[in-house]
Amino acid sequence: MSLAGKYIVVTAGGTREPIDPVRYIGNRSSGKMGFALAEAARDRGARVTLITVPTALPVPAGIEVVNVESVIEMKEAVAEATAKADALIMAAAPADYVAKNIAPQKIKKESDSLTIEFVKAPDIISEVAGNFIKVGFSAETENLLENARQKLRKKKMDLIVANDVTSADSGFSADTNKVIIIDKDGKIEDLPLMTKREVAERILDKVEGMLK
Repeated sequence: MSLAGKYIVVTAGGTREPIDPVRYIGNRSSGKMGFALAEAARDRGARVTLITVPTALPVPAGIEVVNVESVIEMKEAVAEATAKADALIMAAAPADYVAKNIAPQKIKKESDSLTIEFVKAPDIISEVAGNFIKVGFSAETENLLENARQKLRKKKMDLIVANDVTSADSGFSADTNKVIIIDKDGKIEDLPLMTKREVAERILDKVEGMLK
């Protein structure tokens, strides 16, 4: 029980950003990586809060689950949960942009085209404050290391987990993942293809080391 007495907050899944009362903009995140992290932290003895959007995954036992949908809801839940947390692991894929104006009624298919204005969404891991370890993810389709390093510095994280989501065996819905872990000192660990639970264990090994 190597994380006994520690409180870990994990986020999972892709947020759903409404454009009207019926429709939303989302992404392909399945939540599997976040759920694997939450379960692995629980099994190491940590108190765990899992902040998740709706997924097809079963609710894990022994974990406090907070259900959200939008990036705004996730930000509020993260701020509340991390008030006394030892670590935040942002495995979720929050939206980068949200609709500037949400239509009050269902948008009808009346014209040949539709234009929706989007504005930048809050950046949860950058904006949440507190004395806890911050672990983020960088799901990329190009320039994997360059983009991950830039995020790590810009968002002032302690650790970032980068993966190429164009690969069939490490994409959003796969049960496996191939990641590169980079810490704030620039140290890189390039892991082989593993199950998402195995990846979770390796990430938590890093978190444990920082907590000590």
